[in-house]
Amino acid sequence: MDGQGDGGERHYPIAMSKLNEAINSRYIEAANRMRPKNARRRIVAYVESYDDVFFWRTVLNAMEDKERYFEVMLPTRSRLARGKKSALMALVEGNHMGRDMIACVDADYDYLLQGVTATSKLILENPYVFHSYVYAIENYQCYAESLHQVCVMITLNDHAVFNFERFFKTYSEIIYPLFVWSIWMYRKGWHGEFSLSDFCQVVETGRFDISHPQGVLEHLRRKVKRKMETLKKRFPKGEEEWQATSDDLRRLGVKPEETYLYIQGHHLSDTVVVPLLTKVCNRLRLEREDEIHRTAVHRTQMYNELSCYENSISDIRTSLKRNTGYMGCEQFKLLQEDIRNYLDAQ
Repeated sequence: MDGQGDGGERHYPIAMSKLNEAINSRYIEAANRMRPKNARRRIVAYVESYDDVFFWRTVLNAMEDKERYFEVMLPTRSRLARGKKSALMALVEGNHMGRDMIACVDADYDYLLQGVTATSKLILENPYVFHSYVYAIENYQCYAESLHQVCVMITLNDHAVFNFERFFKTYSEIIYPLFVWSIWMYRKGWHGEFSLSDFCQVVETGRFDISHPQGVLEHLRRKVKRKMETLKKRFPKGEEEWQATSDDLRRLGVKPEETYLYIQGHHLSDTVVVPLLTKVCNRLRLEREDEIHRTAVHRTQMYNELSCYENSISDIRTSLKRNTGYMGCEQFKLLQEDIRNYLDAQ
C-alpha cells in the first residue's frame, strides 16, 4: 500500500515502550532454536497494511522449502498503526529486525532518493528491509502486460479491444521528463516547490475515448511541456542537472517507457488504470451480452444466460488486487533476488 509521505524526510515518534508490543527478532530466533530438528524455521515478515499481505505472500511463496517458511503479518496486533510511519519502521529503527524477522515495504520515492533522507538510507542499507523497487504494490497490480488478463478475469471475454502495453509505453515516455524533475526536486529537498501531488495533478489523463487514446496523450504531452517550461524558468540549475539525474535513474533501472511503475501507486490506479479498465470492461461486457441476445433460442434461455453471466463476472478493484500477472516484471525479479541473497547468507 502506498506510503502517505511525500518522499521527503520522515520522523517516527513512537515510544520505545510501545515497541515491546511486537515480538522482536531475538525472540523468534530463540523459538526457532527450540524447535524439533525436523521442524521448519519460521521467518516473520512484517508488512505495512492489510492490502500488502497477499502481495508479499506471493513474493515469499517461492522462497519456502522444507527447512523454512514465512509468516506475513502486520507490525503489531495490539494497535492499528499502519504504513511506514507506524510501528513497522519503528521496529526497524529500534533494531527489532534480524535473521528471523524482516520488514517488507513499498519503495515510494525512497529507493530513487538514494539515501539523501534518513528513511531512504535506512531502506537501502538495512539488510533485513526489503522494498518493492516500483513505487508501491499498486504499480505491480497495474502492470501493463497483465491488464488484458485482468479484463478477461473481470468480463470473461478474451477479445483484446485496447492495447494497454502501447498506451502505457507512450504515457510513460511523455511523463518521464517531468518525472526526472520531480526526483531532482526531492533529492534537493525542494519538494514543497513541486510536490508529489503537483506532479500527479499534471500527469492525470482525465476522461477519454478508448477508441482514440491519442487525443488524451497529446493533451498530456502539452501539460507536461508547459510545466517543464515553468520549472526551467524557476530552477535553471535543474535544467543543467536534468541529464545527470536521468542517467542516474536509468542506472537504477528506471526506463522512460516504464515510468508509470514509479509514480504514486494510488494515483496511477485511481485516476488512470481503474477508469481505463472501466471503459474497456464495459465494452467487453456489452459484447458478451449482445452475443447472448443474438444466440439465445428463446427469452427464458436469454434471461438465464444473462443471469449466469452477471453472477460470474468480477469487479475491477478486487480483480486488480488479485492480479499476479506482474511476476515476469524485471523489478519483481530484483525483489526476489534480494530475498534469495538474504536467505543464502543465513
